[in-house]
Amino acid sequence: MSAVAGNSKAGTKQKLVEAAEALFADEGFDRVSVRDITTRAGANVAAVNYHFGSREGLLALVMARQINPVNEERLARLDALERKIGGKALPVEEVLDAFVRPFATQVRRSELSEKLFFKLMGRMFGQQGGELPPVVEALFVTVMGRFQRAFAKSLPGLAVEEIWWRMHLMAGAMIHTMAQADTLQRVSGGDSGTPGIEQTLSRFIRFAAAGMRQGADEPREESRSQGPQVEFSF
Repeated sequence: MSAVAGNSKAGTKQKLVEAAEALFADEGFDRVSVRDITTRAGANVAAVNYHFGSREGLLALVMARQINPVNEERLARLDALERKIGGKALPVEEVLDAFVRPFATQVRRSELSEKLFFKLMGRMFGQQGGELPPVVEALFVTVMGRFQRAFAKSLPGLAVEEIWWRMHLMAGAMIHTMAQADTLQRVSGGDSGTPGIEQTLSRFIRFAAAGMRQGADEPREESRSQGPQVEFSF
């Protein structure tokens, strides 16, 4: 196969992935057909089966391409924080920051606009969360286990069951925040403003930290002072 033909096939595959991401973000997973994707990508309908095996194969690749880098960075950030603090309990805000900040990194890498990126992420976790591809779910299970242990150390007054539920509620709030920004803008008549990612993450961390900490032993004052401030710089 010539280099030109190889580059052409690689280019078609990339166009299909980018078209699928934009359409899934804007329309939702159930409403987007293979023909919709190939039309947007300027490709033949058979190209999806050729490159991905099926529509489901394309969807799995889209999810892995967007979610796995977020989860990999979550683990890297938590590792770095735990090394820095030498085994001590991290402030809740720092754990939450490690969990949500990777979205800011990934949105800057994505070909999607910030708005479409967050809609896609919200849809993937909200609509497809029960059917994650194995390569995505395996890493996600590892991430959640690591963060559960970090929260348990930061919140010694809470039972394991309670920590899992608070993480579940926190993740649900995060998914809703990502997927429903347009809805909030409409129902508030614009009063919700148009915050950027920095302000949104800062607002979310303050809210989630209060919920995670409720009823737990108060952290030491020295630990509390180490947490992120009101605004985050990326």
